[in-house]
Amino acid sequence: MYVVAFNGSARPEGNTAFFIEKAFEPLRAAGVECERVSLAGGVVRGCTACMTCRETGDGRCVYDDDIINTCIEKMKRADAIIIGSPVYFSDITSETKALIDRAGYAIRGSEDGNPLSRKVGAGISVARRAGTVHALQSINQFFFINDMVVPGSSYWNMSLSRAVGDGEQDTEGSNTMLRLGENIAWLIKKLNN
Repeated sequence: MYVVAFNGSARPEGNTAFFIEKAFEPLRAAGVECERVSLAGGVVRGCTACMTCRETGDGRCVYDDDIINTCIEKMKRADAIIIGSPVYFSDITSETKALIDRAGYAIRGSEDGNPLSRKVGAGISVARRAGTVHALQSINQFFFINDMVVPGSSYWNMSLSRAVGDGEQDTEGSNTMLRLGENIAWLIKKLNN
């Protein structure tokens, strides 16, 4: 089994990465292969509504000069997908939105149907103060429209952390992510039986 997590933070090793890794702990303990992919470091363009992915039906975006098509392939392979984003002005980052828009449109236009149907999807959001629930809703809409199964946890999958390292002080946030990882592991095992 394989779980991929996309980190939409401009800080590849910041608080969002920390909480993704927390969710990975019980998954790895259960023998699940986990991979974290950072969207930072290069330009990730948004969807241009060119409709080429619908015309080709190959499940790929026509723009192949950034990481998005690689992300799409990882999504297709995964049993579960985690999307993590810090909160920028009460919502997800532009990189996270580009991933959702381009991957979602290309995948849903695939001649193979929807390869994400009934896979597990979970969002993680991290903010200084507010906007985490709205950011989680933005991420969850991607999972819902793709017919995915979204697990809960002991609290919302969020943390109030600002500076790099603040997340390590958020015990409740860490426990929430650990339980999220446990729930993902349980779900993918049930779905794969």
